Amino acid sequence: MSKNIDRLRGFARDMRRAPTEAEQRLWGALRNRRLDKLKFRRQVPIGSYIADFVCMEAKLIVELDGSQHAESARDVTRDSKLEEYGFRVLRFWNDDVMRDLDSTCATILAFARDVSLRQDWR
Repeated sequence: MSKNIDRLRGFARDMRRAPTEAEQRLWGALRNRRLDKLKFRRQVPIGSYIADFVCMEAKLIVELDGSQHAESARDVTRDSKLEEYGFRVLRFWNDDVMRDLDSTCATILAFARDVSLRQDWR
């Protein structure tokens, strides 16, 4: 078990070192409590998964997806498991972040502040 945890942590560290352009852009808006003083971490191991961005205080995971995630059954299973751990998962396309970072951040903030919100547009 410990070997799997170490492997996952190493993979998360590698992902932090080589972010996608969209991840880098969103991280610039989230890091150092820049979004309404909310603390976000990036590439965080949770269970057997690695979440792109996590706000523990709001129990919110933000995932950025490329086209390989379109209609992905694997993502549905993953999101269900993360929800079992008590998190809500909010997904954005990489293009959304690149095209309109302000709207992306406004949506993240709304979800972080209102736990009754659910993503139903994806």
